[in-house]
Amino acid sequence: MQDLRISLVQGATRWHDPAANREYYGALLEPLAGNTDLVILPETFTSGFSNEAIDEAEGMDGPTVAWIRAQAASLDAAVTGSVQLRAEGGVFNRLLWATPDGSLQYYDKRHLFRYAGEHKRYAAGDRRLSVEWKGWRINPLVCYDLRFPVYSRNRYDVEREAELDFDLQIFVANWPAARAYAWKTLLRARAIENLCYVAAVNRVGVDGNGLEYSGDSAVIDFLGQPLIETTGEEGVV
Repeated sequence: MQDLRISLVQGATRWHDPAANREYYGALLEPLAGNTDLVILPETFTSGFSNEAIDEAEGMDGPTVAWIRAQAASLDAAVTGSVQLRAEGGVFNRLLWATPDGSLQYYDKRHLFRYAGEHKRYAAGDRRLSVEWKGWRINPLVCYDLRFPVYSRNRYDVEREAELDFDLQIFVANWPAARAYAWKTLLRARAIENLCYVAAVNRVGVDGNGLEYSGDSAVIDFLGQPLIETTGEEGVV
């Protein structure tokens, strides 16, 4: 398994402004061309975490899907992050996984954040996603999924002759600073119990609801030891 160069994009997402966010994140990503294998954006990176963003939800043929595909091609890297997207069955908090060859896969957030009423406006996903990239088997998840260890379990795969399902688990999030200790603790727990690497990206700044985000994006090894830790600075690591 080769080394995997991961870029954590810890941005201050603009509130309910998809066009401005595509421009903003595009500027952050541009210097990464040729220097990374995997770019991870935050949850709902075109709008911020808002139930009202459902009114702005694009389709799979919209500008954000085209944008993330173009970013993957120009960077020669896989690019992932979640957005609100309208599809058959409702509007989903959908993680997109784009690769340089133009292919696109997606995962719909399974565990909607009921305390904020996300379940009243958005549809929940019903399947996990597993992707292979640069020799790594990867399982991407979204924010509140982090609190459900059974769902994120690294299962033993008999067909792979004693291999577990994945080598790396990804979490993209809008996780408020008030619960930062839980975020950091649960990331380590998932790495330890699943015997896998974890890469997690959280946004920074203050959103339109007045919630503050402290970033704390990280890469953690399978022993629970941090390889990369950030604080509240805006930028790419």
